[in-house]
Amino acid sequence: MPLSGLRGVDLTRILAGPFCSMMLADMGADVIKIETPGEGDPVRRQGVVRYGLSLYFAGFNRNKRSLTLNLRHHEGCTVLEKLSWQ
Repeated sequence: MPLSGLRGVDLTRILAGPFCSMMLADMGADVIKIETPGEGDPVRRQGVVRYGLSLYFAGFNRNKRSLTLNLRHHEGCTVLEKLSWQ
């Protein structure tokens, strides 16, 4: 895969940003999607929902790993910084 060995951190929401990071993940990048605790990406609740999962969300976030971080706290920002530089 052309982007294997590279890491991307996806802090985007809704559709345009997740679509771009989906393409990176499809090309082999290790993409980690960061979501807000308790809320997550609003797309999780949009469109057709099957078995508790939005088909929009599943499609635009395929091939990604997911992590919930509270970026309003120092600890969450520290974890994000470590992810970005590994």
